[in-house]
Amino acid sequence: MTLDALAVPTYDDPLVVVPAPAAGAGNWAGAASAVLVDGTYWLTYRVRRPLSEGRGVSVVIARSEDGEQFTTVAEVQREAFGCESFERPVLVPVPGIGWRLYLSCATPDSKHWWIDSLTAATPEEIPHGERRMVLPGDETVAVKDPVIVQHSDSWQMFVCCHPLTDPGHEDRMTTRLMRSSDGLVWTDHGEVLAGQAGEWDARGARVTAVLPWRVGSPPAVLYDGRPDAESNWFETTGVATWDGDRLIPLAGPPLSSPHSDGAWRYASAVALPDGRTRFYVEAARPDGAHDLVTLVR
Repeated sequence: MTLDALAVPTYDDPLVVVPAPAAGAGNWAGAASAVLVDGTYWLTYRVRRPLSEGRGVSVVIARSEDGEQFTTVAEVQREAFGCESFERPVLVPVPGIGWRLYLSCATPDSKHWWIDSLTAATPEEIPHGERRMVLPGDETVAVKDPVIVQHSDSWQMFVCCHPLTDPGHEDRMTTRLMRSSDGLVWTDHGEVLAGQAGEWDARGARVTAVLPWRVGSPPAVLYDGRPDAESNWFETTGVATWDGDRLIPLAGPPLSSPHSDGAWRYASAVALPDGRTRFYVEAARPDGAHDLVTLVR
């Protein structure tokens, strides 16, 4: 299989749905996830400032009827979690309960991350929802940036893991597979994706989206990668397919932005009723800031 056989989010006049909070490098809107429920798009993303101004300062929940024009309905501030920064959030409906927001939280003065959650009856009530730790990580590994898929009463999570045992190399990343019956207590099923030596993703590989499945094709995901530590925060996007045991990257160059640092990362995929897919991607623009953009393939 090649990239040409899949609907993937190549850069081709994307529409900006959330502009960066300011001009210049380090000002980013993105790390988004999205879901389409009963004709309404629900989008959640983090707002990030440069290192000197606080990094990931908040997570926003917004809704839209067309997937392009969004109205903010709630916002969660990092101070409520006592964390130094937020990264990718995920908002999902929980049958019989309401909605749950998963948050990637940075432990202050460390390289450690954990995944927390808020559960409420509606997205608007999420900031005041019931809080519960999901994955704490530990002194050897940081966990963040979940990708969550629900199938009836079965939950599946791809989680990004950063090893903390080698100082100065904590940016390296792999993806592990977790499973759960309730979305709160998870069982680790092992590493399923890692970077390839000598390739564009040599420094790490992080699953960002499960592509809508098409009959006759193996399950596939989008994932972020980078070749070296210097490319941290400027990841580009590749595709991997499931062989029954782990994810196998497809050959070929990664998808990227033509601007500044080239970042084309944290892609999210929403299956549309007409068979197409709407993507949301954090994309580098000419001044070094990152906008959250959308496109349909």
